[in-house]
Amino acid sequence: MVAALAGADAGGVATYSSAGASFGFGQLWTVPVMCVLLIVAQETAARMGCVTGKGFASLIREQFGVRLSTLAMLALLVSNTTVTLSEFAGIASGLALFGVPALVSVPVAALAIWLLTMSGSYHRIEKILLAISCVFVTYVVAGVMVGPDWGDALNATVIPRFSTDPTYFSVLVANIGTTIAPWMIFLAQSNVVEKNARAEDLPYQRIDTVTGSVVASIISWFIILTTGAVLFPAGIAVSSAEDAALALQPLVGDYATLLFGAGLVGASFLAACVLPGITSSAICEAFGWERGSDRNWQEAPVYRGIITAVIFVSAVIVVIPNVDLFGIMMLAQVINGVLLPVLLVFMVLIASDRHVMGENRNSRAWNALTWFTIVAVVILTIVMFVLQAVGV
Repeated sequence: MVAALAGADAGGVATYSSAGASFGFGQLWTVPVMCVLLIVAQETAARMGCVTGKGFASLIREQFGVRLSTLAMLALLVSNTTVTLSEFAGIASGLALFGVPALVSVPVAALAIWLLTMSGSYHRIEKILLAISCVFVTYVVAGVMVGPDWGDALNATVIPRFSTDPTYFSVLVANIGTTIAPWMIFLAQSNVVEKNARAEDLPYQRIDTVTGSVVASIISWFIILTTGAVLFPAGIAVSSAEDAALALQPLVGDYATLLFGAGLVGASFLAACVLPGITSSAICEAFGWERGSDRNWQEAPVYRGIITAVIFVSAVIVVIPNVDLFGIMMLAQVINGVLLPVLLVFMVLIASDRHVMGENRNSRAWNALTWFTIVAVVILTIVMFVLQAVGV
């Protein structure tokens, strides 16, 4: 649940808002498709964690060697740091709607996130993150408040609607990219390992992963619905979630804007709590260093040091005047686009290995779904690069 909902972060909210504002209900049909792809990735990661008792980084090192692990961890570190930076930008943008300046909101949020990740209890952290996840209900409330055409929305969800506008495809690529991020695979598997889940717990883990994916997809559906019902007819384009929240104010009133802003802050805070920890855990696991929220500074200095560095660097960069946050976010998307297919290949090869997974290895149908996901992501990533190269 936490892994799936953390994906609806500041970048995700901005992407879904842009889809609704630019094309109305035209991309609602992608939500069920992306939900299936998300379930495939999350379930496979959770199953590998239950069966092996090891994280994804450890399995990559064991199956593919230290060199490939080093490259994967370096890319993960750069990618997750830039994404964490964008989460602090989301916190700053969301709280700015309530009149809180970035010089106040970002340091306070950074301190709160650091204290939470250093609290020493995984179960306490998980409960707090699940409580924060409740803020996503605000998107559902905002969607109901705008009074959309429900019949048209449901029709658009079931029947695909395409556009000849090149931007339509670019936004479609962004939607898929923000739904399945590389760090989510590490997080889903790490959470299972942290809870000491075993093969006999697989039915419960499947319920957890499917439920989380469905709930996250419902949230994204309502974000597209809200902006598609209000901003698209008014011809208002947005380039960020902050723009979407501000644009809603004169059209449907203060409450929808406040709800949207609160959701943005909650989404960004949740992801910012998750990203530094999963980054540090994966790196430490890959190289055999002590890790875990229950380890103190003496026991796991590298683990806690990486978390502290990622949070500090991200927060400092966000408060620098005139920094190109959009450029940094685009860099993170490029890295994610290159890294994700590679990690998915690692995942499907490991999950299909009888020696590693035993009777819980991938079925033929699940392998087909995973390879379909890999091929789709690769093709869409290549198309995205081509569109960017030609200036679309």
